[in-house]
Amino acid sequence: MPHVNRDEAALFARDGYSVLDAEWEGFTVSYEAVATESDATAVFAKLPQGACMCPHWGYMLSGKATYKFSDREETYVAGDFFYLPPGHVPTQEAGTEWVTFSPTGPHQETQSVTRAQS
Repeated sequence: MPHVNRDEAALFARDGYSVLDAEWEGFTVSYEAVATESDATAVFAKLPQGACMCPHWGYMLSGKATYKFSDREETYVAGDFFYLPPGHVPTQEAGTEWVTFSPTGPHQETQSVTRAQS
């Protein structure tokens, strides 16, 4: 069965945000954390439709995250399992940590835009 250790996962870090990614069987699993309050509105504005169009299934480890959709907002806290359909923009409070599972293709399309920004 596929698995990955934290020491083997690909690391991306910038401006208080860090993510460990691993891919297998068409999905990317990500452990993400923010050290400071985070609002991805400006970063995601450069995506087509101004939002993340990749679906995610996840679990909140700590903290609190709010996801804005065109017609609503949803907030998740530590202990919540969640599903994020396409079309969301996240904000997180400092110290938030979460794990997501995402289809690799749409995940890479999103990351190619958001990670390229400085």
